[in-house]
Amino acid sequence: MSASYAYLGPEGTFTEVALRRLPEAATRELVPQVSVQSALDAVRDGAAEAAFVPIENSVEGGITTTLDELVAGRPLMIYREVLLSITFALLVRPGTGLDAIRTVTAHPAAQPQVRNWLTARLPDARWESAASNADGARLVQEGRYDAAFAGEFAAARYGLEALETGIHDAENAQTRFVLVGRPARPAAPSGADKTSVVLWQRADHPGGLRDLLGEFSGRGINLMLLQSRPTGAGIGNYCFCIDAEGHIADRRMAEALTGLKRVCPEVRFLGSYPRADIGAADVRPPFAGTSDEEFMAAAEWVARCQDGRF
Repeated sequence: MSASYAYLGPEGTFTEVALRRLPEAATRELVPQVSVQSALDAVRDGAAEAAFVPIENSVEGGITTTLDELVAGRPLMIYREVLLSITFALLVRPGTGLDAIRTVTAHPAAQPQVRNWLTARLPDARWESAASNADGARLVQEGRYDAAFAGEFAAARYGLEALETGIHDAENAQTRFVLVGRPARPAAPSGADKTSVVLWQRADHPGGLRDLLGEFSGRGINLMLLQSRPTGAGIGNYCFCIDAEGHIADRRMAEALTGLKRVCPEVRFLGSYPRADIGAADVRPPFAGTSDEEFMAAAEWVARCQDGRF
């Protein structure tokens, strides 16, 4: 397998900037790909050791392209995550003024983050989506669009200039990126971890989702992401992408996943990995009765009862 990391390219994407924050990226060949799917397929086909892709932003939630690939494609696993604060620049060919902009482009995930700015400053401009923000900059360089929303750092790479900077509709907007590899044993718990799974219901019925979520809430496990995605089996058929606090090695998480596997026709484990948003010292302690020690003590009590040792 190639000692390389594939990522959503071309060069100059926010994805590349976030990827370079991983210490191990300095020892890998970084290979840009034209899409999230091609980056993940490079891992599935053995052409890359891992792929680095966006999966969630704080404005619109989960990035459906990535979620759908992890849900429906050949199984992969998340090993790391990185959070990156996002602000955009409006990149144009040198000499282009705001009044000359008729068309703008960027990755679809960028549009909700600049929509209000675009309405206020360029109300007549036509939006068209690009494969990535950096690809939008490349298309402006080629003369196919008048302007692109991208990182200011991409301007020099594509011979453009930043006509406006610091563009964002939401303060403190962030995008979450994940390092994805082939399935293997998860890293040991760090003390501040996250577990990602996909759940399918056995049948659609009142309270069905509540029953699934009860496997987490009854064990004091906090959810950090809950997003439904269509299964393709017809209107109303959905699976659920979930991020939950904790590691599969934790007794409460292991028991929750055991319960879900028992009642769901399919559960896809996407990994347990260190959280990027807090340090180990900041993890909220388990709810009463949900520590590993309490789970073990309860299991030992049941065993004694089974043996007649009350």
